Amino acid sequence: MKKALLYSLILVFLSCGGVKKTQEALNSGNYMTAMNKALKNLTENKSKKNHQAYVLLLEDAFAKNAQREQEQITFLEKDGNPANLETIFKKYNALKKIQARIQPLLPLPIYEEGRDAQFNFVNYDNAILDTKDKLSAHLYANAGELLENARYKQEYRNAYNELQYLSEINPGYRQTVEKMDVAYQKGLDFVKVQIENETQQIIPARLQEELLDFNTFGIDNFWTKFHANPQNGRNYDFALNLGFREINISPERVNEKQIIKEKQIKDGYEYLLDDNGNAVKDSLGNRIKVDRLKTVRCNFYQFTQFKSAQIGAKVSITDLSNGQEINSYPLSTEFIFEHIYANYKGDRRALDNDLVALLDLAAVPFPSNEQMVYDAGEDLKARLKNIIRRHQFD
Repeated sequence: MKKALLYSLILVFLSCGGVKKTQEALNSGNYMTAMNKALKNLTENKSKKNHQAYVLLLEDAFAKNAQREQEQITFLEKDGNPANLETIFKKYNALKKIQARIQPLLPLPIYEEGRDAQFNFVNYDNAILDTKDKLSAHLYANAGELLENARYKQEYRNAYNELQYLSEINPGYRQTVEKMDVAYQKGLDFVKVQIENETQQIIPARLQEELLDFNTFGIDNFWTKFHANPQNGRNYDFALNLGFREINISPERVNEKQIIKEKQIKDGYEYLLDDNGNAVKDSLGNRIKVDRLKTVRCNFYQFTQFKSAQIGAKVSITDLSNGQEINSYPLSTEFIFEHIYANYKGDRRALDNDLVALLDLAAVPFPSNEQMVYDAGEDLKARLKNIIRRHQFD
């Protein structure tokens, strides 16, 4: 009778979205999802009456998950394949972790049945330690075999990944760190970077230094090292070449534009007269004043200083093992210097506010050709950075 009432209660609470989703996860075999949802709600308030459904769902999901995981572990252990050891190790750890999350919440009373929820906790420590020892030996041997027989960089990288995982689960195991260093060094791609100038313009030394300073690019590529200054005796895998094809700098120009502005402005006041020339007064007998308007005129002279720099370049990537160009990317960018100032002749009261603001400005020196090329190169750096990020050197 009590159990019937309890399940009736669950059906009522299933109308709540959270309980319904937890039940759906349980019904579909997503036991960890069901337990996570139940634990979230019970951690907030395990004594809340409408959280009773979560207690029952957690109890059910825990039992079913433990049974399924143990059956899978038993099967994998009987199979005897060392490749299964990582899966077994992770399953044991997951079983231990879910118990550790439930433990602080106990007891979890089920009021309608007058009992506490039952969780069959198991001590997995010995199983975890035993599996970890077997897995460590397997990973170490497998990585050692990869290092001994590797012909390609990717195989060294695979060995490194095996050893890195081994170092995480079993720090200090044998010569793991030393072997990781060997795998890393042999798995690296080294890229020789160079700049070529095919134009008649001088590339600013500062721009060239910044284009070659990959440390400032913020490129996090674990398996690739860029060298702007090639090292003697180093075998490079790729060459990255930035070739400047053209640098065009326009002449310095000052364009003048004249604008004639007229405006009616207030220029004092006068008394209002009627058609007979008599003063017009208000209801209090005071003479009525009206604004006197005056037309003012101003000649506005606007000057625009203009200079531009255009850079055309090409980034090419060459596989040095066979001398083949494997990718090329055209690059183009432009930097424009523009400065506007003005003066006037006449009555400046005729000018709008936006034009008046220009009167406070004066001519400025034009940037040098070198500065123009450097400023255009700022955009070039960003484009080069994006290309390097997109390209996979392997």
